[in-house]
Amino acid sequence: MSGQRVQDHYARPGSGTAIAARVIAALRAFAGAHVAITPETLAPIDHLHGRGYLATQELTALLEPQPGEAILDIGSGLGGPARWIAAVFGCAVTGVDLTEEYCDAARELNAACGLADRVRIMQGSALALPLPDASFDRAYSHNAVMNIADKAGVYREAFRVLRPGGRLVLAHINAGPNGPVEFFPVGWASLPANSFLATDEETRRDLAAAGFAIVTFQSLAGPTATTAGAARRKLEAEGLPPLGPHVIRPGDGLQVQINGMRAREDGRVCEVQIVARKPDGSQS
Repeated sequence: MSGQRVQDHYARPGSGTAIAARVIAALRAFAGAHVAITPETLAPIDHLHGRGYLATQELTALLEPQPGEAILDIGSGLGGPARWIAAVFGCAVTGVDLTEEYCDAARELNAACGLADRVRIMQGSALALPLPDASFDRAYSHNAVMNIADKAGVYREAFRVLRPGGRLVLAHINAGPNGPVEFFPVGWASLPANSFLATDEETRRDLAAAGFAIVTFQSLAGPTATTAGAARRKLEAEGLPPLGPHVIRPGDGLQVQINGMRAREDGRVCEVQIVARKPDGSQS
């Protein structure tokens, strides 16, 4: 998917100010006008990847951020995971996202949470990160690379900006064993032409070519296929909950989520969680 097509897909709701206002309004309508605006209260809305806040917790357990470290979020969206990691672990987090409207909304939500000094948001491409070499201790990307055909280029850029010994954690959707996705739109693409899913083998190859050593590579195909069926049936019976990523993009949230669950259930996609390491030259 070209950069402009990515931005068109994600930026449909309007300006960054409008997106941030919609998020806060939805939270206040649900939890009361005086609810505190924090990474925790925003979490049901601003963790835009599949399985939301739960998946962020799983990714963070693999990332193992330490206080004072510099952390990079590649494809940071509205900045929900970046804010949560900065607040909970005492890190400085930089988020890079291609969609300008999402970057503007993330900055407004950072300010609303009192985290503007600890979470920096930059507009830019994962294929050309606007960051210096060897400037981060750890990096992660969550459900971002499915939009990008040149995944090897993303991994090369992550390798470049990590310090020797740095850790990269990926949590995204790969191609499943049962053929291409049948129903669109899904969360990362409105049309088949905009969806770029790699196989597990291709992912391993591209990470190795970028210079990474793969520490762990876990497919969640079995567990998520089981839970996806139940989640799909619940959505079809009850509709969307009051809070969720659908607040960001009203109008297509229910069908997007049902289609995504069906693809997991049918084995047409599978979630993967990967830990990779940039060698530091030692033998350890």
